[in-house]
Amino acid sequence: MKRIARALLPSPMLSLALLALWLLLNRSLGAGHVVLGTLLALAIPRLTAGLRPLPVRLRSPWAALRLAATVFGDTVQSNLAVVRLLLRPGTRRHPAGFVRIPLDVRDPNALATLATIVCITPGTAWAELALDRSALLLHVLELDDPDAVTAHIKQRYERPLMEIFE
Repeated sequence: MKRIARALLPSPMLSLALLALWLLLNRSLGAGHVVLGTLLALAIPRLTAGLRPLPVRLRSPWAALRLAATVFGDTVQSNLAVVRLLLRPGTRRHPAGFVRIPLDVRDPNALATLATIVCITPGTAWAELALDRSALLLHVLELDDPDAVTAHIKQRYERPLMEIFE
């Protein structure tokens, strides 16, 4: 019985969220919307199961909270630096550039989180991931010292992500 329920509903929370979103977007609890929303909520998780990463297991919630605080602080600091460059372009001290960062992290969820962190931090952009996931190519808006950028990413983001996910 459990097997049938799992086959029909591989991701119950996602199905519930999809149904709720469908009903909210249509602003209707009419029978037609409930039926169509239910069909979509049952079909979409089954059709997209192969696209989702492995289930997430947080090994250290405290490390996740510390990382969130670090990312928040770094994002605020980067926002201020980018605003400075936009308002006073003549204050640019260094040209933009690319940095190749060797990676030790291998967990797909940790890599996805690292990509998100890098992309939401103004002044940096995830450019490429090596096929074997051994290195990240990062674009930096104002690149002074590539080794310092590498050390920053590895110490402030990669190390906590490994503690959280691996």
